[in-house]
Amino acid sequence: MWFNAVRAERAPVLVGEGPLRVKTRRLMGTTKEVFSRGSTAFGATTIILLLAMAIFAPLIVPENPRGAFQMPRDLSAVAAPPGTEGHLLGTTRLGGDVLYGIVWGARLSLQLSIYVVVGAATIGLIVGSTAGIVGGKVDAILMRVVDVFLSIPTLVFPLAIAAVLGPSFANIVVALMAIMWARYARIIRSQILQVREEDYVDAAKAIGDSRFGIIRRDILPNSFTPVAVQGTLDMGHAVLLGATLAFIGLAVAGQAEWGTLVSEGQADIIAGRWWTSTFPGLMVFLWALSFNLVGDGLRDVLDPRTEGR
Repeated sequence: MWFNAVRAERAPVLVGEGPLRVKTRRLMGTTKEVFSRGSTAFGATTIILLLAMAIFAPLIVPENPRGAFQMPRDLSAVAAPPGTEGHLLGTTRLGGDVLYGIVWGARLSLQLSIYVVVGAATIGLIVGSTAGIVGGKVDAILMRVVDVFLSIPTLVFPLAIAAVLGPSFANIVVALMAIMWARYARIIRSQILQVREEDYVDAAKAIGDSRFGIIRRDILPNSFTPVAVQGTLDMGHAVLLGATLAFIGLAVAGQAEWGTLVSEGQADIIAGRWWTSTFPGLMVFLWALSFNLVGDGLRDVLDPRTEGR
């Protein structure tokens, strides 16, 4: 496959090197090439900062005793501007601390991204691998199901599921997984169909390797690269969609979530209280932009055919 060929050209195997050392050098070479791009390095740096904020949220802002993801309310400082004592980024018209919502919203966004991407990718890989490997009627039936899900507008299905099941974090995760798994199924099936036509697969068949061995050692490992790129892109896309659903009221009321804060700040904008929605909106923007920059960088490096498109 092109991935192995490109990596082999850029990191030739020297006599006496072990497989682990060769793989390590190739991985380091790929990582260096990815981060040598300015936009990708900016995205990766921003992601690291956002992840650090999410992981160390309790050290930045003390956890609310009523619940980590419940906004603390200070009725003595309603709609306070940034810089107010005890409220660095100000408060909402309900007395919610904006800094708390941003910091703990980062942790909630991280959880949302991981749950949605891992869940959707797992379902998609199972369906797509089955379709590509088995083929025939099984492939036709599974791909028609995938086509149905891909034909549904991105927000319509999550809106319907979240509206029926009710507002909650878990329901938003289920809603996003339900609409995103199909793209992974399509990608992995397409890759399997392409990889199984490669010369090294024919060579493995010629020397008598079993079908299961060829699938396990040659086809599946060389089909996962586009899935990794798509997963990186969807880490940002999931938060953007989750914030959209929260913005229209499908999140838990009073939750420390970026979309909820933006929604609460709609009326504040008119009243000149810009900070309520500006800061959380900026966080959504940075999260989505950063993962898209890293995903684009990975795609260009791992598949040089896409560079410059």
